[in-house]
Amino acid sequence: MKRLFYILYAAFFNICRIFPLKENRITFLSPHRENFTDSLGMVLREAEKRGRFDIVKVSSADLDLKGGIKGIFRAIEFFTVKAYLLATSKYVFLNDNFMPMGNLKFSKDAVITQLWHAEGVFKKFGLHIPQPEDVRKRELAGASKLTFVVCSSESVKPIYAEAFGVDESKVLPLGAPRADRFFIDRKEEEIKERFWHKYPECKGKKLVLYAPTFRDNAEDDKVLLESIDMKKFAEKLGDEFDFLIRLHPQIHRCNASLQGAVDVTDWEDVGELTLICDCMITDYSSVCMDAALIGKPLAFYAFDLDKYASDRSFYFDYESYVPGPVAKSFDELLQIIENLDSLNGNEKLEAFRKFNFGSPDGNATKRVVDTIIK
Repeated sequence: MKRLFYILYAAFFNICRIFPLKENRITFLSPHRENFTDSLGMVLREAEKRGRFDIVKVSSADLDLKGGIKGIFRAIEFFTVKAYLLATSKYVFLNDNFMPMGNLKFSKDAVITQLWHAEGVFKKFGLHIPQPEDVRKRELAGASKLTFVVCSSESVKPIYAEAFGVDESKVLPLGAPRADRFFIDRKEEEIKERFWHKYPECKGKKLVLYAPTFRDNAEDDKVLLESIDMKKFAEKLGDEFDFLIRLHPQIHRCNASLQGAVDVTDWEDVGELTLICDCMITDYSSVCMDAALIGKPLAFYAFDLDKYASDRSFYFDYESYVPGPVAKSFDELLQIIENLDSLNGNEKLEAFRKFNFGSPDGNATKRVVDTIIK
């Protein structure tokens, strides 16, 4: 079925190529995130601020059929009107692989830029992870259409070139636009007020944010959720801390009891939660990049490290690379949280930050727009 959709989309797009490019039209294509809170969203808002562009937004939300008739019309618009707008865009920015792209016959004058949805390098991605043959072919065909790939530092440039199958000359280490938000007006107090309004029980407590990544199947996700013992947390740390859980959208929920935790999965922007939490706990998720960037205390709960590493390998040895202590059991994790102050001033964290971000200055978004949009 997906293959048929790809063919239909490409067919209409290629018909629309008879129309000339609009020099001021920019399409922001978000197959990965529909809420535009990452680098794609930062570049989008910078383009809007400059005010001379015809801006088109295309996202996975366009294919959400839950809205009944409205959802159906939105999907039809995705395959027709938005395909036409994409075909006539001088500039295209995206934050993930767009599977029909390999079959799209873009104009030779179109400028297509991959911003990606993560920063730095952690677990392997792109062409560095195994895929079924048909998916790999689509990835390679899509990568061949890229004009530029933006990355967060000079150090990670060679890895991005290989992961996207492009020459290093196409990889621009301009910095991660989504990181700029941590250098401009961060509005932490405003975010806290909104958070406390939604979760009044958290006011006055220290906040531990647990943001794990997804596993490959529902059974592994069940083990993930069952590895959290909220009764132990409440007994040992509940007077001082609240345990916030933000699950990845792809995590399969199960009947594991998370009673006692504060479920913040529906909080749209994980970057806001990173700003206001007192400590972030993750496992193999790139959300650790934001915390490392702003020097937030970080710990890693890797109870299934051996299995995860065999399923999805890393660029570097996990335990020596991550910028914080690694817990293999929930009891170890509780000890780390109990000694939160010891996570400050971490030399390992500073080295991790330097490697993945270079010297961030809050101007990456402007550099991307100034460099790519002429």
